[in-house]
Amino acid sequence: MVWVYHSVAEFDRDPLRITVSPGSFHRHMRWLRDRGLRGVTMRELRAAEARGEAAGLVGLTFDDGYADFATTVVPALAEYGFTATVFVVAGHVGGDSSWDPGVPRDVMTPEQLREAAAAGMEIGSHSLTHPRLPTVDGGRRLVEELVTSRTMLEDLTGEAVDGFCYPYGQHGTREVEAVAEAGFGYACALWHTEHAGLFAMPRIEPFDETGPAGLRGRVLAHQLNKTYPNIRGILKDRFGLDLQARG
Repeated sequence: MVWVYHSVAEFDRDPLRITVSPGSFHRHMRWLRDRGLRGVTMRELRAAEARGEAAGLVGLTFDDGYADFATTVVPALAEYGFTATVFVVAGHVGGDSSWDPGVPRDVMTPEQLREAAAAGMEIGSHSLTHPRLPTVDGGRRLVEELVTSRTMLEDLTGEAVDGFCYPYGQHGTREVEAVAEAGFGYACALWHTEHAGLFAMPRIEPFDETGPAGLRGRVLAHQLNKTYPNIRGILKDRFGLDLQARG
């Protein structure tokens, strides 16, 4: 089971709904801890799965590489003995999230990336410029978004980058194959798709307003999707229920 966040910060308005307040984030982490679960990097989760010892572990992931991962998330995780993987837009390190016009947020600096890695966090790639990969021409540019981003992050941190995360969660057969060919060991998506697997791992997304009942519901929906891949379409078509509804 893998969870996904983006930004953890105080906010008044967030039209993209990618921000969780520190208070809500702590409530989510306590929810995990109180159930005997431990948040870990994807690196640790995958190693435990290979040994058959992943019970009780939850992969925690953060997309985009916002500066608040270093200033807010890392200290918060340390309180619970948790770690996480952060997927960074390599071409924007030390800059901001200009891929989302109107709501720019600071992206971690090289120093913050290295500090996060030293604190036990895993650094993964979220592409070079955060494009919608299915719209990117094949060949050189797609290679840059994947391979160049990986190389840049490895040079910045001095550590191997094994994981990739699709910008906006968008991917098709071409993108899944390209990520594998680029040498990544795994990739995260957002939702369950026909490509679900090692290179399109679905994740659970808690929101700022998500309480205990919502967390339980998301975990259940995730488990149902994993066991019954067509359950989302069936429930939506027959009963009007959307397992991806936010709240």
